[in-house]
Amino acid sequence: MSKAGSAASKSAAKRSKKTDAGQLSFNRELCEFLDNSPTAFHACAELASRLDAAGFIALDESEQWSLKVGQAYYVTRNQSSLIAWTQGKKALEEQGMHMLGAHTDSPCLKVKPQADLYDHNSWRLGVEVYGGALLNPWFDRDLSLAGRVHYQSKKGDVESSLVNFVCPIATIPSLAIHLDRDANSNRSINPQTHLPVMLASGDKSQQQNLNDLLLQHLADNNIAAKAILDHELSFYDTQAAQIIGIKGDFIASARLDNLLSCYVGLTSLITTAQQKNPSWSLLVCSDHEEVGSTSTSGAAGPFLPQVLQRLLPEPESFARAMSQSMLISTDNAHALHPSYADKMDPNHSPKINGGPVIKVNANQRYASNSETQALFRDLCQRCDVAVQTFVVRSDMGCGSTIGPITAASLGVKTLDVGLPTYAMHSIRELAGSQDPLALKTALDQFLSRA
Repeated sequence: MSKAGSAASKSAAKRSKKTDAGQLSFNRELCEFLDNSPTAFHACAELASRLDAAGFIALDESEQWSLKVGQAYYVTRNQSSLIAWTQGKKALEEQGMHMLGAHTDSPCLKVKPQADLYDHNSWRLGVEVYGGALLNPWFDRDLSLAGRVHYQSKKGDVESSLVNFVCPIATIPSLAIHLDRDANSNRSINPQTHLPVMLASGDKSQQQNLNDLLLQHLADNNIAAKAILDHELSFYDTQAAQIIGIKGDFIASARLDNLLSCYVGLTSLITTAQQKNPSWSLLVCSDHEEVGSTSTSGAAGPFLPQVLQRLLPEPESFARAMSQSMLISTDNAHALHPSYADKMDPNHSPKINGGPVIKVNANQRYASNSETQALFRDLCQRCDVAVQTFVVRSDMGCGSTIGPITAASLGVKTLDVGLPTYAMHSIRELAGSQDPLALKTALDQFLSRA
């Protein structure tokens, strides 16, 4: 090998090691974010905390805003949805806004209002299934409880607090195969009778109730509460997010759909905000996508339009800005499963660690069109990121995202993309370890383009 060739080889090896180190660091931070976000409320708080650390200024919806050029801001609604943005130096109606969208909620088991069940020598809590959860993997897991609690303070005021028990306090035990010989071929799950979550054994006289448990938890965290008034609580798997595989090819975690996209979008927005001349860029992370997005804090609600209207209250300026804007809706995509390859269209079967996936649907379940797809392919080419395409089999139904909802609400050009994922909507999902940083690289390119 020539000296020039040897030098080039060494240089490539150094770049590879640097990329590997950066990828590992990024994925470890991602895993920390996932572990700290057991519910949409905690995800929103975690996003806000990282924005605070990056110099973004928190705003209150109820107050008048005084915004400065070149500054970065964020606002939350319902403690479960967040919008953050950077103020560009050019007029917004002249430049438009580059926007990223994701959602903070994931399928789970939510605790019912009057949840306590005392029967057959057990204390259990009744639950509702939130979203399209894959239910079988919820059995025989070490579960904990987290969410939001409203309580009456010692002074008599109504206040709220996020709660997270952290340690495993519950489980849903399976029925032994000896009592159900067809379990491996024909077991169905009745959410009402099979999913109540077990906290303890013993009769009712030996047990607490949920409200007392919550009061004790608040007290243990130095919150003086007189009575529990209401709650929004979910169970979650306590197994931590991990980088796994013989070569570290995978990230295994709960709530990859769609906290993976929230985190990647967050890091891209922060990267953009730290530039000398940031352009108009925005990240919206909405709640309730898994149940249709129709809420005050969901993508079908008024949160994003109202924030944008406060930036541009004059209707003509608003319309001009939206005509020059674009949204990339980031939500996980189905990966080609080697055991179920026949479930995918052969020409549109994204592979783990194959790069971001453009999601296309002729019936507008995704908002991608040839214009937005071409723009994304071009910017990925510029930053050397591989791109894949997903189209559902023509004989199967297709899911949807916040993309079409936001496009219809704002009249803005929209693209749906996502990272390939196995076991979507399971209690523990699987994504590629190379894909998150690849998506961030592409989104950095998108947000930095004036």
